[in-house]
Amino acid sequence: MALKNWLKQWRPAGNAEAADAATKLADPSRWVSPFSTLREKWTEVPTSSTVRRKTGDLLKLSDQELVDVWKGCREDVTTGVQFAHRGWYHALYKDVTRGKRMLDVGSGFGVDTITFAMNGAEVTFMDLAESNLEVLKRLCNALGVKNVAFHYLENFDSFRKLQGKYDIIWAQGSLIHAPFTVAREECQELLKYLPIGGRWIELCYPEERWRRDGSPSFDSWASRTDGGAPWVEWYDVPKILKRMEPVDFEVVLAFNFHNDDFNWFDLLRVS
Repeated sequence: MALKNWLKQWRPAGNAEAADAATKLADPSRWVSPFSTLREKWTEVPTSSTVRRKTGDLLKLSDQELVDVWKGCREDVTTGVQFAHRGWYHALYKDVTRGKRMLDVGSGFGVDTITFAMNGAEVTFMDLAESNLEVLKRLCNALGVKNVAFHYLENFDSFRKLQGKYDIIWAQGSLIHAPFTVAREECQELLKYLPIGGRWIELCYPEERWRRDGSPSFDSWASRTDGGAPWVEWYDVPKILKRMEPVDFEVVLAFNFHNDDFNWFDLLRVS
């Protein structure tokens, strides 16, 4: 089903026009090679709750300086008032992920999954920016984290080079940054590596945030929420399950948090 028609199917009649307008691509040619388009933006990563830095610049730091930035970022986004942002799920999933094989889709600065690897998870970092992966390699080496692997997502063929199955696919705000049809194609590749009983854990933006921001088009909303990103769109339970079809999931957790800035999906594969 076409993206705009699918969204119209799910939206209340009073909001159908806004939902339809949000899906329109300002420049469809940008999504012919989606990873190239996304790579223009996502060579930068959050290094605090308010600051983003290019990973090419981070690579110029010494190992100790890089570790200090990473530790400072983790403390900033997971403790104090920011515990409600990212700290709660570090506490919740620390034991859940121990001993599990995880695929981190869109690893960025690795604040979550390096932490889980330090606590016994076996993590494969997958990212579409080579400089992001180089930062993660240096961090893991400097921190003495050995149970890790690195996978460059150059194009759709790159998914097929993954090895083995994963207990957990972890996608923290990465798949929301491409149109639904692109994200669905990514998911169909990723699901080949998630067995029955595996968990799909994802952070998204909720519809409530989109409405609060005036129901803008998804390309313009991205420029407001993520500083120049080409696209971002909201998800709810029906929409994320639709993206996964024909694979079936049970919903373990699904809720909005941090004043409707984010929503959380923890899904258990059942078929």
